[in-house]
Amino acid sequence: MIKSMAGAGGTRAGAVVRWLMTVAAACVLATTATASVAQAYPDRPIRWIVPWPPGGGADLLARILHARLGEILGQPIVIDNRAGAAGNIGAAAGAKAAPDGYTLTFAYSATHSINPLVFSRMPFVENDFAPVVFLTMVPQVLVVNAKLPVHNVQEFVALSKKRQVTYASSAPGSLGHLGGELFASMTGASMLHVPYRGGGPALTAVLSGEIDALIGIPVVLGPQIKAGKLRAIGITTSKRLGVLPEVPTIAESGAPGFDVSSWNGVLVPAGTPPDVIARLNEAFNQTLADPKVRAQLAEAGYEVVGGNPEKLSRFIASELVKWRPVVKKVNLQVE
Repeated sequence: MIKSMAGAGGTRAGAVVRWLMTVAAACVLATTATASVAQAYPDRPIRWIVPWPPGGGADLLARILHARLGEILGQPIVIDNRAGAAGNIGAAAGAKAAPDGYTLTFAYSATHSINPLVFSRMPFVENDFAPVVFLTMVPQVLVVNAKLPVHNVQEFVALSKKRQVTYASSAPGSLGHLGGELFASMTGASMLHVPYRGGGPALTAVLSGEIDALIGIPVVLGPQIKAGKLRAIGITTSKRLGVLPEVPTIAESGAPGFDVSSWNGVLVPAGTPPDVIARLNEAFNQTLADPKVRAQLAEAGYEVVGGNPEKLSRFIASELVKWRPVVKKVNLQVE
C-alpha cells in the first residue's frame, strides 16, 4: 500500500516537474521574442517631423544630426517639415502618430514651453508625448543696429530712459518677444515690442534702422555682426558664447540671473515602447558625441546637452514655470 502511494506521488511529482519545465521554456521563448523585436528596431525609415520651415534654426539642427543618426540606427531618417501656428501644426501631427518609434517630433522651446501659456486652444498637451533626449541649448544674443550710439547693455538701458527704444521679434509670444519683456523687467529699460511675420523681416527692420534691436540666435545674426551691420551687446545665457567671446552676458551687465535660451529636444508619441525609446536615446547621444557633429554644432552656436529622457521632461516643466509670469505680465493670449 505504502509502495503504491509512493508510486502515485512520484507520478504526480513528475507531472508537476514536466509542467514547470514547459512553463519555463515558454517564458524563455517569450523573453527571446521580446529581445528580438527590440533588436530588430528599426527595420524601416524613420520620419522626423520638424514643425518649422526649411532653412530655419530647427531645420538646420535636424539636418546636422540626421545623417549620422541614420548611420547609427541603420535606417534613413526622413525630415518632414510641417510648419505653421508657431510649431503647433507639426507637433500635433507628431502627437497623433502611431507610438511605434517610427515618427519623431522635433521639440522646440517656443512650441513646448511658451505656446501652452499663450494659445487659448492647443492641439496637443505634453502628456501626448514621451521624451527621448534633450539635444541642445541655443544661446541668444541681443543686437542693435550698428549706427545706434550704444556699445553695451548699460548704454542701451540708459538710452531707453531718454527715449523709448524699439525691439523686433518674429511674432507675438516668440522667445525674442518674451526675452525682451524679461530684459525690460529686470533692467528697467523702456522698450516697445514690434512684432513681424518671421525672423527674416524682423532682422531686415533692424538692419535698416527702422527698429533699434532684437534678440536672436548667433547662427542667423553672426554674419551681420561680422559685417559690422549689427552690434552684439549682450549674450542671453549665464556664460559667454564661444563664437562671440568678447561679448559679455546680460547677467554680468547689470541683470543678475538673466538666462534665456532656446532649446531643442526629441519626442515620440506617448505609449511608445520603453525599449524603443532607450534605443533612440542611445543613438541620439552617440550622434551628439560624434566629433564631426560636435564641431558643426559648435560652429553654428549650439551647446550640446544630451542625457536621459527624464532630463528633457524636467527642463520643459521648469521652462513653463519661468515663462508663466512673463506671459501674464504682458497679458498675451492667442486665439
